[in-house]
Amino acid sequence: MRCFRVLPVLAAVLTTVGGCADVEGLRSEGDLGTVHAPETLWGDIHPDPPAPDQRPGTATVVPGLPKAPKGTMRDVNALDVVRADVTASAAQDGGTGRLVDPRALQRLALCTQAVDGGPDCPVRPAVLRDVTGNGKAELITALDIDGRLSELLVYTVRDDGTIVRILSRRAVLEGVEVAAEHLAVREPTSNPKKVAVSDYAWDPGAGILNLSQLTLDDCPADPSDGRRVCG
Repeated sequence: MRCFRVLPVLAAVLTTVGGCADVEGLRSEGDLGTVHAPETLWGDIHPDPPAPDQRPGTATVVPGLPKAPKGTMRDVNALDVVRADVTASAAQDGGTGRLVDPRALQRLALCTQAVDGGPDCPVRPAVLRDVTGNGKAELITALDIDGRLSELLVYTVRDDGTIVRILSRRAVLEGVEVAAEHLAVREPTSNPKKVAVSDYAWDPGAGILNLSQLTLDDCPADPSDGRRVCG
């Protein structure tokens, strides 16, 4: 009678089945739980479509401003741009807050006629960076509403000298970063150890900074105790 060596064959077969075998035999992956399909809540309720002045994805001409000299934001008074934009937006939304925080005009009233708006002006110092890739710097600023909430605003100049807003974002600005043709906005989340990062990239077709990616990132560590807590 002939005997057959089957153990090597069996070991090879077990090794190929789901990767669950090793030199000591089969391993248990444990209880993986029950897989459930997502449950849709309030599936029969849908929001109304946005009004014409609420539709995202369009640049907004700032009314009441002269054409930008030399087609660049470098020679434009940033405070004049913010005043004109916020005033027009507040008039357009009737103080409802759809376009701009209802307190924005009151906050702007704290600015004087000084170039920088004076010591109590809640408009942040203007930052000029090219975020459209056209070789010309855009105007990036923010209007601080209440010490926590802000209106982030970005403006560019069209070829005809018209000044347009290409990004408006109401947020708690944990941080704002610029890299190449991207602008990242960092905001706190309900998890004190995580921050939400909204990455905006220049969309030449739409003529605006469009949201391109949403991610979560760790809050920076406190050098005193190493804890990660966002503002």
